Amino acid sequence: MIDAVSGVAAPRGAGRPGTGTDAVTALALIRRWRDTSPDAVAVSGAGGVLTYRELHERVDRLAALLRARGVGPEVPVGLCLERCAGMVVALLAVWRAGGAYVPLDPGFPEDRLRFMREDAGIELVLASPGVEPRLLDGVRDVVELTPDGLPATGGEHGGPEEEPVAGEVGDLAYLMYTSGSTGRPKGVAVPHGAVVNLLESFASLLELTPRDAWLAVTTLSFDISVLELLLPLACGARVVVASGHETADGRALRSRAVSEAVTIMQATPASWRILLESGGVPENIATRLCGGEALPRDLADALLTGEARLWNVYGPTETTVWSTAGRVAPSPAPVDLGEPIGNTTVWILDSDGRPVPPGEAGELHIGGAGLARGYRGMPGQTAARFLPDPFSATPGARMYATGDLAKVENGRLHYLGRADQQVKVRGFRIELGEIEGALRAAPEVADAAVGVCDGPDGLPRLVAYVVRADGEREEAGLWPPLRDLLRHSLPEYMVPAHLVVLGALPLTPNGKLDRKALPVPEWTRARGRPYRPASTPLEEDLTAMWAEVLGIAEPVGVDDDFFELGGHSLTATQIVARIQARFAINVPIVVLFENPTVAGLAAAMDRLDDDDLDLAEIAALRDELDGLSAEDLAAVLDEMASDT
Repeated sequence: MIDAVSGVAAPRGAGRPGTGTDAVTALALIRRWRDTSPDAVAVSGAGGVLTYRELHERVDRLAALLRARGVGPEVPVGLCLERCAGMVVALLAVWRAGGAYVPLDPGFPEDRLRFMREDAGIELVLASPGVEPRLLDGVRDVVELTPDGLPATGGEHGGPEEEPVAGEVGDLAYLMYTSGSTGRPKGVAVPHGAVVNLLESFASLLELTPRDAWLAVTTLSFDISVLELLLPLACGARVVVASGHETADGRALRSRAVSEAVTIMQATPASWRILLESGGVPENIATRLCGGEALPRDLADALLTGEARLWNVYGPTETTVWSTAGRVAPSPAPVDLGEPIGNTTVWILDSDGRPVPPGEAGELHIGGAGLARGYRGMPGQTAARFLPDPFSATPGARMYATGDLAKVENGRLHYLGRADQQVKVRGFRIELGEIEGALRAAPEVADAAVGVCDGPDGLPRLVAYVVRADGEREEAGLWPPLRDLLRHSLPEYMVPAHLVVLGALPLTPNGKLDRKALPVPEWTRARGRPYRPASTPLEEDLTAMWAEVLGIAEPVGVDDDFFELGGHSLTATQIVARIQARFAINVPIVVLFENPTVAGLAAAMDRLDDDDLDLAEIAALRDELDGLSAEDLAAVLDEMASDT
């Protein structure tokens, strides 16, 4: 319960909550189910189904291989893996060998992956066979894994089970790289004790049982994957690892959730909306967690169906995934951050470090068992954000200054936004300064700023504002090469959706960038690309769909790129849903990703159609029917009925 006077939140319970074990690492929580339920399914996904016995056999054998190659306490091991059952085996095997894992997303640019490997000191990487060799160029030791978690070719598979490497609460569990304001990613070093505290807290809070199944949808590079991959295994339940294709396709994800009888899922607001746009959240998902960015009331209402339980969860990477959790009540109750999880304290402080009165805004500070060690190789930034905790009775206790604004009202914690340049877009934490630094590195750019604006669909989008080095005020083909440059150093979610060219950046009277004065962009079709109109009824229908879904007033050309126009995974889901409703043809969302122009998508749809029907004729007929009045349409239907 939050103290309404001081703004401090006391930890739930005393000692370790949940299971009440004295586990040093998560492996101890998971390993007991090998002994009590060896034949129960632990993990399913690409690579097959693994029981608890099979899971631990693979973990032990891979861990033996890792130990033979020098992995031990504090040794980082890169995980560059596609989504499969073997991903869980690899993570646990690193811990079984005593090491720490570092996610290396195969979708990241090679320059970013190289920086992360060098910064972390990674010499060994576990990789999927399909990963491009250039992404791992320069790595001393690469072990390719099959989807079920065993070495793909040659080499030793490890020996029989061995005693685990002795671990300590403070030993490194993982390094999670986040966007950095200095222009380079920051490696957050999380110890095993913090992971155990997270798992035991949520085991108690969510009351998972061996009958539950958790649909894991989050990339390893996003720290919320820690909870969804490990908590089910710590409770004897089942982890269903969704494939990369399924996480991008709402209909495929929904189908998997139904077929696997999934009972719990965690996702960002954007991912929940994709599922809602694809037929709704299946009723069997009775427990729903939403986090990563603010949970809007309308989305909460859409998720509170039937007997479903909805939790709003909050926490920065530096405090190990989630630090607070609140059960969401039906409207008109506010959506708040709830209460701190076990062994966690929360303070709301003013600029002088003093607790603010109830109802007043201040910066959120978090202390307790979930704190990370700090940032790898960045003592200055660590000291600036991980502060001495003057309110704790524990010697040497620290608290993390989140940069988030919050207040306490009626005994509940309420999120009010950011106090700095850090933003959340589709659940990803982004430092605007990192994107601005990448833009300024381009010779065509004299100065740059990045902001966040709501797009026509109401969802936040990154917008780049640049001053050209040649003094021109027009885009004139500037955006395509700039975007390509950004994609060489930044992950896709950090590449802005739109470019605005300014004569000069707006400044405050004291000469600082005035972000509030950055103009709201006009959401138009891409400039610098020749306009080619639709030439068939099918293309006409598709261009109309794109303009409506993306909120673009001017005509869309058949060569315009869906994602250059500001499209993203949610709007892509809306497009394929409209196509299915209008043409009765199932277009997997990956087809739009692979064919992002109207011309390309129309051609792909023709190839997909195996009913020997002419989609162009269907489109023309639909357009003709759409133009009829209700009376004329009724007459046509009567005539069709009489003909049959």
